[in-house]
This record gives sequence, C-alpha cells and structure tokens, in this order.
Amino acid sequence: MSSQKGNFDMAIIEAIKKRYSCRDYIDKPIEQEKLDEIFEAARLAPSAKNLQDWRFVVVTDKNIKSQIAASTNRPEVFEKAAVIIAACSVSDYVMTCGQAISPIDIAIALEHIALQAAHLDLASCWIGSFKPDVVRKAVSIPQDVNIIELMAVGYPADKQMNPPRELVKNIFNINKWEFKK
Repeated sequence: MSSQKGNFDMAIIEAIKKRYSCRDYIDKPIEQEKLDEIFEAARLAPSAKNLQDWRFVVVTDKNIKSQIAASTNRPEVFEKAAVIIAACSVSDYVMTCGQAISPIDIAIALEHIALQAAHLDLASCWIGSFKPDVVRKAVSIPQDVNIIELMAVGYPADKQMNPPRELVKNIFNINKWEFKK
C-alpha cells in the first residue's frame, strides 16, 4: 500500500525483523523526505482516547546533540546519530486501570518511528538512560512537559544484531496463565 506522503509498502513483519538497536552510526544527515516519512509514521500512531498527547523535539544540531548525548550512558554512540528525538507528553491522563497513558502512547509512536526508519534503511535506538534536566535545558522543554524517552535515528555503521528471541510458545498462553516459573 502506498501513500501520497511516501513509500509505506514494506510488509510490516519485514520492518519488524529489520529493526534493531543500533550502537554505531555514520555521521550523515537524514534527508528531509525521509524525516517527513518518519514524522508521518509517528503521527499515525494510536493513542488512548485519541488524545495524541505526544510532542517530539527532533535534534539535528551537532552541539545540542552532544549536550544530550553527554547525558546518556553511551554518549560516544548517540552523538554520531543523525538525530536524537526527545519524546514528550503534554498529558497526565491516567486510565481507569491506574496506568498513565503517556509512556504507553509515546512507546507506540516511537516504535512507529523505529519501524519506519528501518523501512528507510535507517537504524534507531531507544535511549532510556538520560538526564531529563540536561535535555530539558538543551532544547527548552517547559517544566510542565514530561520527557518520556529519547530515540537516536541515523544511518547505521554497525551490522544488525539478531539476539536470541523467546519462542512464541514461551510467551503466549491462550485463555489462562499456564506459564512455568
């Protein structure tokens, strides 16, 4: 299936298989057309109550990327990525089950970004270890906005790793919990 906004015709399972956590990037900017396709993929992500409570700051400036990368556990990796995306939430909505929606909504949108990046022969890496105050200051994020996660995206310099994955039978039960401890 193609879209007016870009090429969205790869089988989903192929993009899923192609996506990995990249730990080495080529110092090369991402073309605006590819960034636009990534943005569109995130925009189309579902969100609780259709709140679309996410906001993304896409950092391309080398100095700002260096500041943000320095606040992570792998600065030498992330400062080489073409972009670092700060994924933020402007909502504090909590569902009936007690879960805040923002981490879930952001995770869905970021995975859309990661899959579209893989489709475009780019690589990505979730960045969960970072100093929010450094990121907030570097890109002027207001105090009342929650920085949920960062993601690096760029052209990979490393090879895709295929870590072992659990068998389906070990992670799915039908109708009741029958997992062995």
